[in-house]
Amino acid sequence: MTTPPMNPLLQVQDLSVRFVRRGEADVVAVDGVSFDVRPGEVVGLVGESGCGKSVTSLAIMGLLPGRTPRVGGSVLFSSGDESVDLLTLSDAELRERRGRDIGMVFQDPLSSLNPVVPVGVQITEALTRHRGMSKHEARTEAVSLLERVGIPDPARRVSAYPHQMSGGMRQRALIAIALACRPKLLIADEPTTALDVTIQAQILELLRELVAETGTALIMITHDLGVVAGLCDRVNVLYGGRVVERAERHALFGGPRHPYTSGLIRSIPRLDSDPAAELPAITGSVSDNLPWDHACAFAPRCPRALETCTSVTPVADDEAGRLLRCHNPEPIGATA
Repeated sequence: MTTPPMNPLLQVQDLSVRFVRRGEADVVAVDGVSFDVRPGEVVGLVGESGCGKSVTSLAIMGLLPGRTPRVGGSVLFSSGDESVDLLTLSDAELRERRGRDIGMVFQDPLSSLNPVVPVGVQITEALTRHRGMSKHEARTEAVSLLERVGIPDPARRVSAYPHQMSGGMRQRALIAIALACRPKLLIADEPTTALDVTIQAQILELLRELVAETGTALIMITHDLGVVAGLCDRVNVLYGGRVVERAERHALFGGPRHPYTSGLIRSIPRLDSDPAAELPAITGSVSDNLPWDHACAFAPRCPRALETCTSVTPVADDEAGRLLRCHNPEPIGATA
């Protein structure tokens, strides 16, 4: 993979998402998330379910539901000499950006695809709208896209309905739709969750090849650190709606500093471990947290928690490309 240029394609700065509930306390799903993505780079957003990964991606795409969310911060998207804050665009302006500049692969292909419309038509809609193709040109391109993502007999499958495809083929079709307009940025939200391990490996290899061939930037959202280890260049570990650690992939796996990151890595089964040994787990759940405004959210579950962790917000230390938000991190050189 080529070294990404220095100028970011996407800059997420202090992004916050608060869901307002009448008569109840607001729910803070994303609490000051910042990261950037460069062309041709694969950036991971990692954490347990409920840490804010998917809400972050939906906020970037302008796909949060209804009027209840309150969104703050900025999401700067650069295209050529133009830089625009996606959070300030109208719905119509965002619709022009989606597909053309930014594509998204959703978690569940069966619910993401329209069940009563052939897959080929769902691809050609984007091609005729954003690339100005005729129906004949769009269909030809749709067949080519299905072939590119590895769907067998694409000339026949282009007329198939989603229920006539396997889970792996549906996920490939979603990727074809996302790539139809040659977007500069692709967001993949848990794209391998519902697939068996063999198909997972094929989908990840496909994404890796597409990034290498086209220079498309990729944000990979996942709870699976095995996916991160084989695909991402840089990794953002989220907890309680904030980035608690950010590092280059090899540095993160070689020496995690945040106890949450270390716990996630330790919970991965290893081939060289004792089959009879109990798999280490992080105690509690993501709902067992403290507000970031006066504490570390991870403190109730943290094996290294100090008294200050429950009364003082940890400041993000961001040096030499590595961010860490922790009062009592793992020692330098420690391994998971």
